[in-house]
Amino acid sequence: MDRLPLIVQSDRTLLLEVDNALFEEARDSLVGFAELVKSPEHVHTYRVSSLSLWNAVASGMTTATILDRLTRFSQYPVPQEVITFIEDQGRRYGKLRLEISPDGHGLWLTSDDSHLLTQLTHQKAVQPYLGEALHPGYRIDPSHRGLLKQALAKIGWPADDRAGYSPGLPLTIALREREPNGQPFTLRHYQQDAIRAFWGDGGIDRGSGVVVLPCGAGKTMVGIGAMEKVQAHTLILTTSVASLHQWRDELLHKTTLTPEEIGEYSARTKVIRPVTLTTYQILSHRQKGEFVHFAALDDHDWGLIIYDEVHLLPAPVFRLTASLQARRRLGLTATLIREDGRADDVFSLIGPKRFDMPWKDLEAQGWIAEAACREIRVRLPESWRERYAMAEDQDRARIAASNPAKVGALHTLLAEHQDDHILIIGQYLDQLEAIHQEIGAPLITGQTPTAVREELYQKFRSGEVPVLIVSKVANFSIDLPDANVAIQVSGAFGSRQEEAQRLGRILRPKKDGGMATFYSLVTEDTKEQDFAQKRQLFLCEQGYRYDIAHADDTGAPAKTNQAPVIPFPGGLRS
Repeated sequence: MDRLPLIVQSDRTLLLEVDNALFEEARDSLVGFAELVKSPEHVHTYRVSSLSLWNAVASGMTTATILDRLTRFSQYPVPQEVITFIEDQGRRYGKLRLEISPDGHGLWLTSDDSHLLTQLTHQKAVQPYLGEALHPGYRIDPSHRGLLKQALAKIGWPADDRAGYSPGLPLTIALREREPNGQPFTLRHYQQDAIRAFWGDGGIDRGSGVVVLPCGAGKTMVGIGAMEKVQAHTLILTTSVASLHQWRDELLHKTTLTPEEIGEYSARTKVIRPVTLTTYQILSHRQKGEFVHFAALDDHDWGLIIYDEVHLLPAPVFRLTASLQARRRLGLTATLIREDGRADDVFSLIGPKRFDMPWKDLEAQGWIAEAACREIRVRLPESWRERYAMAEDQDRARIAASNPAKVGALHTLLAEHQDDHILIIGQYLDQLEAIHQEIGAPLITGQTPTAVREELYQKFRSGEVPVLIVSKVANFSIDLPDANVAIQVSGAFGSRQEEAQRLGRILRPKKDGGMATFYSLVTEDTKEQDFAQKRQLFLCEQGYRYDIAHADDTGAPAKTNQAPVIPFPGGLRS
């Protein structure tokens, strides 16, 4: 019998052997409840945490299922410490319940475990939010609903919020059977499953939580389907004005909403209507210490709030969201990864993960494009090597990212993909400006006026502009369905969430059924190579493998100790 691919260690790390016939099946079994920590060539390391288990249980997975998956693939017996941890943390979610108080006055924190309720009175983080004893449990002021859930999650006892939600002002919303252009429209099966998971069934009104789907899989359609389910005034929070306008267009094309029912609350116009679209930047803007725009928007009786790209939620919006717990909340994201470590606040304030579908499953079903991921390592020129060596540690990443030799590799890739729709994506404006001057393709940055930005996006969609250079403004919520090649010339250090967003820009299904290619240009033997390995954790977690090639102007053969490589013509050696 072939060796099983998994080793479960007593510190709750999971070692998964890549070169094993069962690797992919085991990986797909782990991603629902474990977090990928690192992914070198031969062994991937996962970690089981309290939060990963709470999210798994909240999305419908049982501890018995989790333990069965570990046992099925593990070479050795699962350590008892791990079994105990999984059973303990799996039981913790929902042991405390937040409900409407029996007498109808305020909320009620209750549990079937009287000892746990007593224990809470000795927790300093929780004490300020516990009201009078209301056997079994405590009365809770509705204004403390979010703060209490935050505090409970931080001490390891997440509450299942069953207190219900304000219905909000009613609004009739129906989905169209055909778009204005005559194209038939219906929600895909997994989008319908996500909406049901958010809404609840069997008499359980969940009404809050996060749906995780890749870019290109139609997260906006899940939001629109949730609106049709709620039938109430809705506030939609987006990452940018461009994203706001895309939501508006989709609402007009896919629903019976009229332009008069949709309002835009942005820097240039502030109109509140039954469906209002705004941005995180506006919501968190302060004047004299006050969130003035939040106050104006909060005054409206919303029945649903949608958080687009919830993993990018700014810190101030968490504070504001703590006061919005009486309203239904739907978070949409391609990844629950947050670089600031505030995933537990997404869990407690927006809601737990309700639905997640692996990217490779959607690819196999044809809902997103098949993608190849390739890293191209570029040497630092001799004239820059001394500069890199002499630089302060914090400056080396910038020097490596701005490596001018990347332009040569870029020319090679552009020549290889002459008939494709190419996005060149980077972090540093001076680097992007230099590329713009070198190749002549249009450049979009945060300083590009919205009207110019949208005109260039449209020209790219039509094919009039085949290559577009974009800064991090294009990381999220930009619909460019024909983009099939992305070339990443620099990124935000080791950001896995950014890697997810940038890959997502090219994953919409192609008209010709072709595949997408995601390139990363990385300076060899520098901090940027270390950051690239962290970023690629996301790709491995979703089932993508990435090949490595080495740019070489001299045509010298590959070093024997290099990572596995693929051949590239025109200056890229294998």
